[in-house]
Amino acid sequence: MREYLDKLRTCALFETISDENLVPMLGCLKARVSKVKKGETVIAEGDPADMFGILLSGELQVMRIDYYGNRSIMANIEPSQLFGESYACAEIDHTPADIVATEDSVLLLVDAHRITQTCCNACEFHNRMIFNLLKIVATKNLVFNQKLEITSKRTTKDKLWTYLLLQAKKNNSTSFDIPFDRQELADYLEVDRSGLSVEIGKLVKEGRLQCYKSHFTIVED
Repeated sequence: MREYLDKLRTCALFETISDENLVPMLGCLKARVSKVKKGETVIAEGDPADMFGILLSGELQVMRIDYYGNRSIMANIEPSQLFGESYACAEIDHTPADIVATEDSVLLLVDAHRITQTCCNACEFHNRMIFNLLKIVATKNLVFNQKLEITSKRTTKDKLWTYLLLQAKKNNSTSFDIPFDRQELADYLEVDRSGLSVEIGKLVKEGRLQCYKSHFTIVED
């Protein structure tokens, strides 16, 4: 566990918690490390929503598959970020989405009840950790609301352009990388891939956009 302390120190769940408290706290939470291969499902839709995790290395995606097999990517999970915490905190019976490894990944898994309920040892850092968790859940809600803002646009072009402008704002630059390939971007925007490629091509032809794979540059007037 100690080999992952540097990554855990950057996790928002442990903000303001000292190193001397971090290791015993992980024992209190009965946290365990798990390794998964690219393509493996970490949490499947329908699984009990009684655990969440912290990504230590690799990459995960939260996705939903509809009745017809269409995939919608809800979010990308990067190292030091949490996954599954919203479902666990909501105390729903079953997880409503799949969480899948898009790279070989290392995870820290935690029993949700160990953090949402004060432990018998009355750890002095437990209340702070619950407060941190609340902030994380609130921030994730803002992210999902942003996705709703994007996917509620009427056309593929509007969805794409709204997404790119938000990425430029997030990166404070008109030139940036996105965490998706073309198919994943189409799944995130909830549009057809061929239609997405057509709209990207039009923006490039109009001189409003430059792109190479996952790197985009918005051309300013």
